[in-house]
Amino acid sequence: MAAIDRSPSLEILVRGPEGFSLWNGPPFSNGEPGIKIEKVPCSNVNFSEDGSRLMVLKPDSVISINDCRSYKEIRSFQIANLSAASLSPCGTFLQTFQKASTPQEKNVILWNTETGDPVYHQFQKNVTKATWPSIRFSSDEVVACRLATNEIQFFDAQDFSKGVVHRIRVPGLAAIELSKTPGSHVAAFVPESKGVPGSIQIFSCGKDSESQPIARRSFFRCSTVQLNWNRGSTGLLAVVQSDVDKTNQSYYGESKLNYLTTDSTYEGVVSLRKEGPVHDVQWSYSGSEFAVVYGFMPAKATVFDKKCNPLLELGTGPYNTIRWNPKGKFLCLAGFGNLPGDMAFWDYKEKKQLGTTKAEWSVTSEWSPDGLYFMTATTAPRLQVDNGIKIFHHNGSLYFKKMFDKLYQVDWKPESPERFAEIVDLIKSIDSLKVEEKKSQGQGSKSSQASTKTTSANPPAQKPAAYRPPHAKNSAAIQAELFGEAPKEAMSKNALRNKKKREKQKEKKATEDAGVHD
Repeated sequence: MAAIDRSPSLEILVRGPEGFSLWNGPPFSNGEPGIKIEKVPCSNVNFSEDGSRLMVLKPDSVISINDCRSYKEIRSFQIANLSAASLSPCGTFLQTFQKASTPQEKNVILWNTETGDPVYHQFQKNVTKATWPSIRFSSDEVVACRLATNEIQFFDAQDFSKGVVHRIRVPGLAAIELSKTPGSHVAAFVPESKGVPGSIQIFSCGKDSESQPIARRSFFRCSTVQLNWNRGSTGLLAVVQSDVDKTNQSYYGESKLNYLTTDSTYEGVVSLRKEGPVHDVQWSYSGSEFAVVYGFMPAKATVFDKKCNPLLELGTGPYNTIRWNPKGKFLCLAGFGNLPGDMAFWDYKEKKQLGTTKAEWSVTSEWSPDGLYFMTATTAPRLQVDNGIKIFHHNGSLYFKKMFDKLYQVDWKPESPERFAEIVDLIKSIDSLKVEEKKSQGQGSKSSQASTKTTSANPPAQKPAAYRPPHAKNSAAIQAELFGEAPKEAMSKNALRNKKKREKQKEKKATEDAGVHD
């Protein structure tokens, strides 16, 4: 238990139309989460990557930066015409984008959150997924760089007043991805153009290193890519997507999974055992394995090692999402979006499936930082109805559910997985808490058992019958007569009267027939 006491408590951020709240995470007392912070009006809210800072976008273009230990405001910024804002991984810097009136106006500003001073300005025409945040940081904020026209620009993260200190020239550059832990390499994507194949290149971030790629992969039929670095910055997974499938097998185009390493031991396509698109790919927290969901439905899921050798087959099903828990022990395989929400939970260490369940209409899904709980959420504006939160145990059993009229955002507060005890110890501690709760509930219910016995002698009140339209009241009796069955319900007065008339007519006809025969 000593290890558990040192572990931080889980927290959940919930945002709706009236603002955001902060809940105490599971395990819940009495089955309901405690409210740590009541509703705070805002239009958006986000944690820094390490969970040390909270950025709150308040009304009137005010950005509030809060310390997550006390949730007290450190600094606030009044930014006119604000269009986008982003925190650096450790919360040291705030990056803002304002609508520019002239090209000469430097509308991207990097602020120091402690002092409130601007440390860097630049002009940017617009915000896209590839260009925001404009300045990218490694997880420790040691390396900082940005995507510019035909080049990658590097800064001194300790002193932005030096401006650009290093450049890597990449003609036709369209997107970059900086490795996070550590920030030693950067991947660059160049789309195909005028018969020249597209390419993914890996460069070293060191100022003294040559501006030549240490790894490169070229290909045709490529319009977009998804770049995924592993922890340790030794491997890069690149999902290459084309808008058109030349084989006409898929309406959504064609995709391939490429793998490159920084030591040049592997540069090529990952060999997948089923034809079709690559739906999702994710590295384990250790960075030694990755899991892929791929192929036409029912999709297939496989875990590979760093040499692209298959380690574990997770079967097939209506899946398009893979989530690896932070401890690397459990996997959730799911089918969200336009799929019915099937989920399969796996123990990767034991190579066995733990359970299956469903979470229909889920928009977001993520493991808790301790790796014990899996949370799904249905949020607006993606879905305007059935908004809510579901939290599952690591084996797929439902732990908590809450519905909302309108829900915009749900996030775990980020914490480093190393701050939590091992999964086995955490499971044992949770199980002991459950036993203690059952004991306390059992002792409290002894006095109530006698009262339940006495009240059980009284017959329960009958529930009111469901409404049935007039034309359907006799349907059961008519159907019974047609098929020679006994009617399930008592007939109405009119039906009984008509039945008696028919019976009398039958008797009268029978006596008349008997008289004729005599």
